[in-house]
Amino acid sequence: MQTLLRGAKRLRFELRPKELDAFRAYLEELEAARPRLRLTALTDPEAVQRRHFLEPLALLAALERLGPLGADVIDIGSGAGFPGVPIKIVRPELRLTLLEANGKRAAFLERLVQRLGLENVTVVNQRAEEAAHDGAHREAYDLALARAVAPLPVLVELALPFLRIGGALAAPKGSGARREIAEAASALAACGGVVEYAGALEVPETQTPPILVVVRKESPTPTRFPRRPGIPAKHPLR
Repeated sequence: MQTLLRGAKRLRFELRPKELDAFRAYLEELEAARPRLRLTALTDPEAVQRRHFLEPLALLAALERLGPLGADVIDIGSGAGFPGVPIKIVRPELRLTLLEANGKRAAFLERLVQRLGLENVTVVNQRAEEAAHDGAHREAYDLALARAVAPLPVLVELALPFLRIGGALAAPKGSGARREIAEAASALAACGGVVEYAGALEVPETQTPPILVVVRKESPTPTRFPRRPGIPAKHPLR
């Protein structure tokens, strides 16, 4: 786990033995699940540490520089738990919801949470379009995380209904981030959000860092959003 230790130190996270053990167990669970589930295309342990562990920690570091996270966090389209679980490992005080529509991946998350001994973590096996209309989740979170879920015009509609006023959506994006921001103008206006920050995410030992886009929720999202499952992706707000 030297790649993780070295990178975490550069990010000013001093991983304690308990946290390092959790990351090691996480790596083991990913390896064990590979024959059954397509959780990650990466097979090299060092690459997994860089992409799936260090990138979430870099995201956390960037968000904490921007201001307080709040206590309630939702990871939308969590998949194998990125970026929510690595953040939870080093910030155990957070209350985390892992939202995953795929049943097999949701079951993996349940096993992972149990194996790592994480408290105050809830796995929800549901689509975002449905969960966002549930009173237990609508406007219930301070921070929404989403990595590789959808283009920003779609993601804004899916994520902002989960946030309280003043909450934020944090989404690492690729080289097309600026284009996505421009294309999301109508969705932002309709759903009550504004892009507060967009900048390169400083991930140790990564040559092409993602662009972190932070959207702040400034006004309530109309109750009609998000639209029915599949509609936001097929017909993004323009």
